[in-house]
Amino acid sequence: MLKVTLKRSLISRPDTQRKTVRSLGLRKVNSTAVLPDTPAIRGQIFKVKHLVAVEEVADVAKKVEVAKRPAIAEKVVKPQEG
Repeated sequence: MLKVTLKRSLISRPDTQRKTVRSLGLRKVNSTAVLPDTPAIRGQIFKVKHLVAVEEVADVAKKVEVAKRPAIAEKVVKPQEG
């Protein structure tokens, strides 16, 4: 797996580079995406290598469970006494 971080702004960059960065899942500066290590992804990273930082990370097979909070509609509103 590859951890890709956008380090440079896309201002005044060609449209092809903007689309490539967007297809990597990056939007703003310092945004990060964890992507599979495939030849297609490597090619996209190579095209915008001057804009991104890349790290190799271990497989993210172990997902951390996030405790789900109840939705706002599910919250119980207690009537006030008085």
